[in-house]
Amino acid sequence: MPFQSNGNLSKVYVQDFVLEGFAGGLETQALLFAVFLALYMVTVLGNLLMIIVITLDAQLHSPMYFFLKNLSFVDLCYSSVIAPNALANFFSSSKVITFAGCATQFFFLSLMATTEGFLLGVMAYDRFMAICSPLRYPSTMCQSACTRLVLGAYCGGCFNSVVQTSFTFHLPFCSSNRINHFFCDVPPLLQIACGNTAINELLMFGICGLLLVAVTIVILISYGYITVTILRMGSGAGRRKIFSTCGSHMTAVTLFFGTLFVMYAQPGAIESMEQGKVVSVFYTLVIPMLNPLIYSLRNKDVKEALWRLGQKHMAMWRMC
Repeated sequence: MPFQSNGNLSKVYVQDFVLEGFAGGLETQALLFAVFLALYMVTVLGNLLMIIVITLDAQLHSPMYFFLKNLSFVDLCYSSVIAPNALANFFSSSKVITFAGCATQFFFLSLMATTEGFLLGVMAYDRFMAICSPLRYPSTMCQSACTRLVLGAYCGGCFNSVVQTSFTFHLPFCSSNRINHFFCDVPPLLQIACGNTAINELLMFGICGLLLVAVTIVILISYGYITVTILRMGSGAGRRKIFSTCGSHMTAVTLFFGTLFVMYAQPGAIESMEQGKVVSVFYTLVIPMLNPLIYSLRNKDVKEALWRLGQKHMAMWRMC
């Protein structure tokens, strides 16, 4: 376990961290609590609804919606790793999190964030196969292939999470145990580490940069081929439907990867914690809240499935 120096060359092991969160008085904390609570409630309801609708509606049992259901599950877990503890700390005087609790929170945060990135890449590949190779699509994207792709996304996320967590929490923390953030993350943890953090910074920028670039290349190549295929289409209705589906995915990709790049894949990320807190709110709460809205409001199939589910429950209610 990392230690904290007491000034007399003895080693005092760090048992707890303090999450400083956001500055401000009681009114500011109450306002932030209300904002976080609203964002989290909408995130939970929206993603749960997507999971339920895709599970219950047989017309949505296709590879695209299988991946979308997993994306909703990851978003739900993603925000749940952060939001409940952050909400509890707004009115807490201590704001303490144990060393093990901090490591666990960071592990699952990294796991879900990396998995979401891989899933967005898989979804782009799925659209590429569906639009550019429709005859091969049923055999290429069969159920077993889809399951393997999703498991691969989780395994990739787990690998990154194990590496980042083990390297970060083996550092000695002797300058302070106060984390200038509202959850446990690499940049604020590196700020309070007293050992040499050069390897950790290189690891964070290297792995995150490599993952971002690799997945972005897959997405760009997929959508490059998709764009060429769409332009060759003669049907205007077909073009509009594809643009609607792909536009939703590209919106989600841009929001997610844009915020991750600002936070982790460029050197200035470690120095600006106040900016980092705002960016972190965006990618841990706002994006998981927006994804169900993006995919449902711009997707005719999902809207029709929601309507069918509503009609079914209305009929059951009238029978009772």
